[in-house]
Amino acid sequence: MRIAVLTLTATALAGCAVGPDYQKPVLAMPAMWSDQKPSRPTKPSRLSKWWQRLRDPQLNALIDEAVAGNLDVATAKARIREARASYRQTAGTLFPSADGSASATRNKTAATTSAGTDSDPYSQYQTGFDASWELDLFGANRRNVEAARYGLDASEEELRSTLLTLIGDVASYYAEACGYQARIGLARRAAASQMQTAALTRAMAQAGMSTAADVAKAKGQASSTEADVPTLEASYAEAMHRLSVLTGRPPAALTDRLKRSAPIPTPRLPIPTGIPANILLARPDVRMAERQYAQYTARIGQAEAARYPSVSLTGDIDTSALKLGDLGKSSSIGWSFGPTLSVPVFNAGQLKAAVEVARAQRDQYFIAYRSSVLTALEEVENAIVSLAQERVRNTKLASSAKSYADAARLERALYKSGETSLLDVLDAERSLYSAEDDLLQSRVAIATDYIALNKALGGGWDGTIDIAKPEIVDVKTGPRLASKPVTQ
Repeated sequence: MRIAVLTLTATALAGCAVGPDYQKPVLAMPAMWSDQKPSRPTKPSRLSKWWQRLRDPQLNALIDEAVAGNLDVATAKARIREARASYRQTAGTLFPSADGSASATRNKTAATTSAGTDSDPYSQYQTGFDASWELDLFGANRRNVEAARYGLDASEEELRSTLLTLIGDVASYYAEACGYQARIGLARRAAASQMQTAALTRAMAQAGMSTAADVAKAKGQASSTEADVPTLEASYAEAMHRLSVLTGRPPAALTDRLKRSAPIPTPRLPIPTGIPANILLARPDVRMAERQYAQYTARIGQAEAARYPSVSLTGDIDTSALKLGDLGKSSSIGWSFGPTLSVPVFNAGQLKAAVEVARAQRDQYFIAYRSSVLTALEEVENAIVSLAQERVRNTKLASSAKSYADAARLERALYKSGETSLLDVLDAERSLYSAEDDLLQSRVAIATDYIALNKALGGGWDGTIDIAKPEIVDVKTGPRLASKPVTQ
């Protein structure tokens, strides 16, 4: 009767829990981005498959391949599998555990006196069953399960964050690679044009209309422009190598496939950016930080519960016999059942200190969550400003390049007729090359700023990801004869 009463009392107390209950924090957010006007309605941000608005099928294919083959993504998927298994393992502590045992012994008792005689050998067989269940009166195990569930959520957000970074990196390196291809082509065309000027100068020198110094100057400028090509080729190769590694391939794997020049991606503008509060829902790194904050809030309750008594119900039953066939009928049977109470009495403040450690860790993760929100807002604002100002700059550079092209054409015509000097021609050609190169770099900057803005807003992969498939599939894991380890 007393055992039954104690069991009912423990069951009634099983709903108790200590420590703070997690509540999602409410953070003050700006009402709008800096480029928005109060009178203008705010359109929701369009983040799904944002890279497709760059209108480049080659880029779309590379992103699909990177999602499937990137090693950081594979690591994040393995961490989710680990977190899921850890959650199931932790949840198992809420249920009773049971173990079975069996033994068989051969016994003989020897005489200890001169009058005694040795007993005959006999066999003894025994089987048993043990069970235990921690009642978790103050919620230590439940808090541990709660923390594991939040940890699982955080690992899933980590995968999304990894995908966001990966897609942004692939798009950025691809835009840079296209930009290097365009700049290499420009340098070669400019050098060829400058070599034509040098040839014209040489012909004029032979006719007595120019000097050998002018020929040397013209050839020197052409060679200087050609010298830009190896540097640009090296930068292009580095971008290609990085793209290959991001897709999970060796560095030179994409060289032949992407050797044909592709236009610099041009985004469709403007971009709806929504409102700042959307950051809390869209950015996976912000959501991951919030889940980690929740996880370490639950850890406080787990540490606090260790300061309270714990009760477990334990029981066992066993049977023994001299013959194996008698275990179920002509055997001795024993059993026991009852609660076990454990009360912390003295631990020199260790349990209290553990609670203080958990609270300090919770504070750190709360600060990290706030920091991730501020960082996200900063990145969006920076990307908005950079993109807007680069578009203005691009317009000015386009006008500048057109003017320098007109000037270079006129200077060559005047030089042929002997109405201007070679220095004016060389200066016009040099200015034209510089302006056109700056224009190409600006086009790349617009593409990368567009990519940075979508990353900052939280745009990433929204397709399905196969998380269950492991990287390594083990075989022959059952009981077998042990083989010798491989040595080198």
